[in-house]
Amino acid sequence: MMEADVNDVTERVQCFLGGGLRNADPEGLGGILQLYWNYLHLLAEAQLDRRLRVRFSPSDLVQETLLEAHRDFPQFRGTTEAEFLSWLRQILIHNLIVAVRRHVEAGKRDIRREVSLEQIRAGVDTSALSLAGLLEQRGTSPSARIQREELLVALADHLASLPPDYRQVIVLRHLQGRSFAEIAVQMERNEGAVRMLWLRAIGQLRTKFSERGLS
Repeated sequence: MMEADVNDVTERVQCFLGGGLRNADPEGLGGILQLYWNYLHLLAEAQLDRRLRVRFSPSDLVQETLLEAHRDFPQFRGTTEAEFLSWLRQILIHNLIVAVRRHVEAGKRDIRREVSLEQIRAGVDTSALSLAGLLEQRGTSPSARIQREELLVALADHLASLPPDYRQVIVLRHLQGRSFAEIAVQMERNEGAVRMLWLRAIGQLRTKFSERGLS
C-alpha cells in the first residue's frame, strides 16, 4: 500500500463502521474484511510450526475467520479500526484453539504437549506486538496506538509482497522468536547465511515502508 492507500482504507473502514453504510450496505462488509487477509494470515502463520501446517493451513484459518466475522458482524459494537482489528484477532484465536483441540482429540499427543491453548491465545497477542515492533514506533498515547494499528495492516501487506525467503526469515525471527541457529536448521542454510538474509529482508521492508512515508 502507498500512503494514500492507507489513508483511503482507514477512511473507508471508519465510514463503514461509524456511518450509515454499516446498515445500508451489508454487502460492502465482504470487501472490508478482505483488506485484513494478509494481517490475519501473518498472525496465524506465526502460530503454526511445520507439523501443525501439515494438518491445517493459515489460509484455511483466515478464510474461516472472515466467514465468521461476516456472519457475526451485527454483534460487533465497536466504531474504530483498532477495535475491529481486536475483534478479528479474537475470532482468529478461537479458530486456532478449535483447530488444535480437534487434532488433539484425534490423538495428536505430541501437539498437545508442545502447544497449549494458553500459548495460542498469548501467541497471537505477542505476534501482534512483535509485528508492531518492526515499525519502531514508541508512541503510547491513544492516538499513537490507533495509528499503529492502522499501519500494522499496511506492514502485513508489505510483508506479503516480499520474496518468500525474506518473508519466512522475518516471520521466524520476529513473530516466532526463533534464534538464528534454529532458523538455519529450518531453512537448511548456515547461520551466517541466515543472518545476511535477515539483514537484507529487514532492509528491504524498512526501505519500502519509509519510501511510502509510513515509517
